[in-house]
Amino acid sequence: MDFKTQLVYQAAKLRLRKIERYTAEAEDLQRAQLRHILSRARGTELGERYDLGRATDYKDFAQRLPLVEYDAVKGDIERMIRGERDVLIPGGCRWYAKSSGTTSDRSKYIPVPYLHLQDCHYRGGSDALWIYLRNYPDSRFFSTKGLVLGGSHSPISLGSQASVGDLSAILVEHMPLLGNWLRVPSRETLLMSEWNAKMSAIVHEVAQAPVGSLSGVPSWMLVLLRQLLEYTGAADISELWPQLEVFFHGGISFSPYRSIYRELIPSPRMRYEETYNASEGFFAIQDDPSESGMLLMQDYGVFYEFIPMDELEYSAEGSVAGHVRAVPLWEVEQDRDYALVITTLGGLYRYLIGDTVRFTSTAPYRIVITGRTKHFINAFGEELMVTNTDTAIARTTERTGVQVAEYTVAPHFLLDEGKGYHDWMIEFVEPPSDLAAYARILDEELRRANSDYDAKRYDDMTLLPLQLEPAPAGLFHRWLEEQGKLGGQHKVPRLSSSRHYLEELLELKQRLSPAAPQL
Repeated sequence: MDFKTQLVYQAAKLRLRKIERYTAEAEDLQRAQLRHILSRARGTELGERYDLGRATDYKDFAQRLPLVEYDAVKGDIERMIRGERDVLIPGGCRWYAKSSGTTSDRSKYIPVPYLHLQDCHYRGGSDALWIYLRNYPDSRFFSTKGLVLGGSHSPISLGSQASVGDLSAILVEHMPLLGNWLRVPSRETLLMSEWNAKMSAIVHEVAQAPVGSLSGVPSWMLVLLRQLLEYTGAADISELWPQLEVFFHGGISFSPYRSIYRELIPSPRMRYEETYNASEGFFAIQDDPSESGMLLMQDYGVFYEFIPMDELEYSAEGSVAGHVRAVPLWEVEQDRDYALVITTLGGLYRYLIGDTVRFTSTAPYRIVITGRTKHFINAFGEELMVTNTDTAIARTTERTGVQVAEYTVAPHFLLDEGKGYHDWMIEFVEPPSDLAAYARILDEELRRANSDYDAKRYDDMTLLPLQLEPAPAGLFHRWLEEQGKLGGQHKVPRLSSSRHYLEELLELKQRLSPAAPQL
């Protein structure tokens, strides 16, 4: 390490020793988080509603509070936004992270009280850096600048004293002094509300900066890097920024983008560290470069529970069925898919975040994100999840050299035959010369990645070969723009049991190019 980086890293060693105790002390740490959260919740309306003052242990807590999704807590959050106090947390809450999701509303508003911002989100960002420096002692991190690409919405007032913005905008608004010193572009540029104008401003501002690290969502960072190459005329990003050494990424799977980044950043020193930072909290960090799993962070004021995905059921009204069980961290099993449930200092209690995870290890507890609780396809018993499609695309890229920029998948039912197939829309970096051959290889890789899909594909008994529709360049970004979701943390829905997203994309493709063929 250079002198500056070594100096800062010395202060992090005590924190790293605490993280090293996660394996041996996981249950104790998690029980302590729950006690801390409950001690603050007892004086709130929610605490009185469920008599949390009498909750003595995890079992009692789980019996008193139901498992909930956003619609169940929306009313309480709206009251907080209007300025009511002591509803879900002690006192009031000024900031709310705007998050798109699979609820009945277009957007969710997640409370981000200052305590949760400090103890969870900022601690997660710091720990990600400390873990990186521990793994790579040759780093010169603090002798360079860090390029942050966040959300496109600057914080705006919701009325009363409340303000809303993408989580990334809230983080920028409150960023500690050290972060502001290291970061590019400027705060004013990062908080610009119009996404395309902001991207142009970032390009002009950072092209000559000594950038050593990147932070953001892989799909949107890719757009920025390509604009930088076009603006500067550099052959690749390593030529533009020879000191670039790491990309802290999250939000979507990196697998489909890995080969593209290797071409854009050919430096052998380039590293990638995945983080799991959602509007609701910062949950996990890739602590071992040789492991795909991310270390679940256990002392961030977050108590975790997990619902086995094969037991997750919904009532007729669309809420989580009352009999569904969740298990605490110390009871999870390796290689099993779970819906993630969180209880936090941010005012969410037994809340289904919407993500599904799988434990790759229980000593220590490491997870991979496998998809969304409502973003999967099980139309024919195939139980296809995002982790399967991302894996299949990555393997197909290895076999064909064809890179994928974006994709979405939906089922197609042939009711008269009692069969069906999956419709894929893919935006390629460069389209394959033989689309049918690419589709066959992708289908083969899906069968390798998912045994249920393979079983349903056997002899075309239930599931026929996938059909592939190529998307013109920029179609997915245009669709997001029309949805008011361009940039930042907004993501293309990869899988859906409904054809809603796909039909909108097909209609947009037809509108932009009337001669385009339809599925």
